[in-house]
Amino acid sequence: MPPSQPTSAEPAPGQKLPDRDFADVVRLTPLVSIDIVVRLADGRVLLGRRSNEPARGHYFTIGGRITKNETLAAAFRRITRGELGIEKSIDKAVFLGAYDHIYDTNFFEIAGFGTHYVSLGYELPCKLAPESFPVEQHSDFKVMTDAELLASPDVHENTKGFFRSRSGS
Repeated sequence: MPPSQPTSAEPAPGQKLPDRDFADVVRLTPLVSIDIVVRLADGRVLLGRRSNEPARGHYFTIGGRITKNETLAAAFRRITRGELGIEKSIDKAVFLGAYDHIYDTNFFEIAGFGTHYVSLGYELPCKLAPESFPVEQHSDFKVMTDAELLASPDVHENTKGFFRSRSGS
């Protein structure tokens, strides 16, 4: 049986999908994302409290999904610009590895399916002023040491995974 006609044309790099198409993608496939451990000059890590599902209400690294036809480098610049208010290059980051982030919930809060991300983790040394960050994805920001975030019940387990893999916890 041939596939049905798509509901929209192929998106441009960095372009969001229409909600209907994106809900189908989330329901049927894993998403590829970039998560960025922003390491401040004093060694602490920047975390944002997520405003949206999945993981709403938890502190998490900044990040976002990679869109169709978007390179890793372009996605990294877009994500840092959108979540930090300043564009950063992937060349300044250290690759931490690939991680599975599997959730029971989805962005649309539709019952019956969750979200699966294959997250590409990076660590980015940065000098930033958290009070000036965009707040579309996060309701507030916090900086924590590795030990503080590993002990905090407010930090999502998937974020803790970036630190457990290095600390042996």
